[in-house]
Amino acid sequence: MSATLAVPCTVKTPVALQLGDSKSDTSRPGVYIIDVTLPIGRTVNIEELCFKNFYTAFLTVRLLRRGSVEQEGPARWVTCVRDRRLMPSPHSEEASQDYFSIHRRQMLVKPDNVGSLRLILRQPSSVWLSFTLEDIRIVPHIKEDPEKEAPDWLSDLTHVDQHCNLEGLPDPQTVSSSIQQMWALTELMQTNQTTASIGRFDVDGSYDINLLSFT
Repeated sequence: MSATLAVPCTVKTPVALQLGDSKSDTSRPGVYIIDVTLPIGRTVNIEELCFKNFYTAFLTVRLLRRGSVEQEGPARWVTCVRDRRLMPSPHSEEASQDYFSIHRRQMLVKPDNVGSLRLILRQPSSVWLSFTLEDIRIVPHIKEDPEKEAPDWLSDLTHVDQHCNLEGLPDPQTVSSSIQQMWALTELMQTNQTTASIGRFDVDGSYDINLLSFT
């Protein structure tokens, strides 16, 4: 993914949620939370959420969605990805450092008017000392403009009379009428070619060679 497509955002330092006895030396966090925020007052419609895994087994994504212009209301937290498995087995290396991309069509709700994201990372295995997500990027969803459905060059063709100088050219209607007359004459010739002669080229039962064209 091109970096220029990513939405400017701030990825905060992961915060650990301690599981078990926090006073024990053997205890380790099994859950991390990473908050991703946009500039104040800005929202985004998300096309994709991209990141590189680092030993995270499961991922849940929550969105803070703000009210749209049409539907005003307070911002609400909603879950768009629930317990997405990133590693086939939490205890093995497979997919532990792979790149992932979650598209909007794979999410439980439409990720529109989003002001911030909360990524909840889980790793139930005690094999790994730490886990997180890296290179987190948000790709914006760009709505197509209905007025731009037809390419510009096609629109130009429909207005050719505004761009081309037609001065000196024959009238299109006159040319069209002449072509229709020629077509009708050709059809008549083909229909009656065994019984009728072509009068204007027939001179005393033969053809004037100067009036014939050769290919």
